[in-house]
Amino acid sequence: MKITFRWYGEGDKISLSDIRQIPTVDGVVTAVYDTPVGGVWSGESIKKLAVAARKNGVPWEVVESVPVHEDIKLGLPSARTYIDNYKENLRRLSAVGIKCVCYNFMPVFDWLRSELAFPLEDGSNALAYKHESVVGMNPLTSELSLPGWDASYKKDGLKTLLTRYRAVTDEVLWDNLKAFLSEVIPVAGECGIKMAIHPDDPPWGIFGLPRIITNIGNIERFLRLVDDPYNGITLCTGSLGAAKENNLTDIIKTAKGRIPFVHMRNVKITGGRDFCETAHPSACGDIDMYAVLKALLDGGFDGYVRPDHGRMIWGESGRPGYGLYDRALGAAYIGGLYEALTKSDSRDKRMKMRLP
Repeated sequence: MKITFRWYGEGDKISLSDIRQIPTVDGVVTAVYDTPVGGVWSGESIKKLAVAARKNGVPWEVVESVPVHEDIKLGLPSARTYIDNYKENLRRLSAVGIKCVCYNFMPVFDWLRSELAFPLEDGSNALAYKHESVVGMNPLTSELSLPGWDASYKKDGLKTLLTRYRAVTDEVLWDNLKAFLSEVIPVAGECGIKMAIHPDDPPWGIFGLPRIITNIGNIERFLRLVDDPYNGITLCTGSLGAAKENNLTDIIKTAKGRIPFVHMRNVKITGGRDFCETAHPSACGDIDMYAVLKALLDGGFDGYVRPDHGRMIWGESGRPGYGLYDRALGAAYIGGLYEALTKSDSRDKRMKMRLP
């Protein structure tokens, strides 16, 4: 297992040298941000990131994300061009040693929150979601933006996109996802890159748009669309864990062998569909982080993990959810859990060998 850290490239106020000083971190997760969604990433931009990460002792092996163009999700004739571009990006990323690509198939909006600086009792602040506030927004007039978004998403014109999606049901979106996977997964296999779809965040429909990667049944269906070891999921504990009905350890068992990437973060459910993000330790929220990591390791997980959205603590400001300090604490916590679990597992095995 390798612990990684999200880095937003040269424009990120958090530097590679900062990340290198986190003792449990083995590498960075990043992407090319100078190309519009659906375009082909330049070999120069890819190589520049890879060289910078390697020189700073935090190799780049996971991309988050290679965004899927909306025309692919909509199933438009132009999807062919964008799928071909996607496959070319995989080939170019493979050339610098990329092993995993995280992406999502959420229409229009990526992860969505109602508050970016929700005050917590300890004096820190975090991302939060209040369903009533979100459904009361008008996406055509509200300032809906996320710190993790690629700005080029906005160029398509939100009103036009929402109009096009009126004809896209869940089943249509499933069909378009299958068409995408059928083309991309064989190339990913040739390149040695494991594809890891990110669950919808939050895991329910918003603004009448279809959302399909939301629960254990849908994850089972997804894995069957293209039954291939290179077609997997990103297990995001916070995204799936925001819904009380989602049992994370059951999902891990269901997706055994098909989880190349994990986002570990904790959430506190404050209402039926309301939640706030918290510090990473189990005691701070409703997710048993120990049980999650144990289930992963028991299932043979040997992929990549990163501490996901952190609080803003100790007076830090910057990209909401992506400050340095709390995510560094999260990386240290995950590293501690991993050491305890692996050493305990080794001790248990030794004890069993001694028994008659």
